[in-house]
Amino acid sequence: METAASQMLRALRGRRSQVAFSRRLGRRSNVAADWEAGRRFPSASEVLWAAARVGVDVDAALQRFHPVDVGPFHPKDRAFVARWLTLLVGDTTRTDLAARSGLSRHQISRWLTGRAQPRLPDLLRVLDAATGRAPDWVAAFVPVAQVPALADRWRRAQATRRLAFDVPWSAALYTLLETDLYRQAPCPDAAWLAARLGVDPPTVAAALSAMAEAGVIVPDGDRWAVVGALSVDLRTSREDLARFKAHWMDVARDRTRAGAEGVLTSVNVIAVSQADLEQVRALQRRFFRELRSLVAASTPSEVVGLVIVHTADLSGGP
Repeated sequence: METAASQMLRALRGRRSQVAFSRRLGRRSNVAADWEAGRRFPSASEVLWAAARVGVDVDAALQRFHPVDVGPFHPKDRAFVARWLTLLVGDTTRTDLAARSGLSRHQISRWLTGRAQPRLPDLLRVLDAATGRAPDWVAAFVPVAQVPALADRWRRAQATRRLAFDVPWSAALYTLLETDLYRQAPCPDAAWLAARLGVDPPTVAAALSAMAEAGVIVPDGDRWAVVGALSVDLRTSREDLARFKAHWMDVARDRTRAGAEGVLTSVNVIAVSQADLEQVRALQRRFFRELRSLVAASTPSEVVGLVIVHTADLSGGP
């Protein structure tokens, strides 16, 4: 992450000289040279201030990455980063964040309470530990191609996200290929994969072909090797989102109707105030943030699961 941080700061500088960039930030010394050489790094607030000084809409960039109501960024608001990080990590414990990031629980506690701020490399580590999406955060501020340390990972993630919409079963298949169950199977051909997912072999073959064409899997002897550990982030058009969600809701419905083993369905028809229904939706969003964090750290990878939580205002009509 130190390399990624240096490259991001270089990308923020753009065509300006290091001295000119440093002066634009109000520094008398050539801090840009130190940052880009990795001798030291700015705090999270300093990075956001630097981005603002070169014309980046910081509030819009943060909203693109993770929409939360944290108020507008101001460089003199020393509590801004702590508020934003707190909303981002949700219910993920500081102990879990420390284990996943390689940082200390004490450090993370100080950052979340606003007693200190993370340097840029440590901020990227916390973002990855909480969401697995550090490349997306960088891409919200600078052209990600100018950050080679994260660019390939970002491109693979983008390819996987598009596949999930165009070939929905590729999301489950990609996940299955990452499991120890697949890696340790004697001869895991398309029929084996289809049996594990409960679909027909032609569906698996089509998904494998699309994934290989996108470069997210490569042949490795008698099986496929995935390129990195990627998650599917559903930030795209409403039409794509609706189609993707409808596919997996149909899968869940069909498995429930068939009485398939391993399906846990919880249903609760409730009568609450409008305000409390909004609280239910907030609980759902927090649950999924925690779920993403748990999945990112889970070992060994043995099974593929489908988790759907659906909240609807039935009084509002179809």
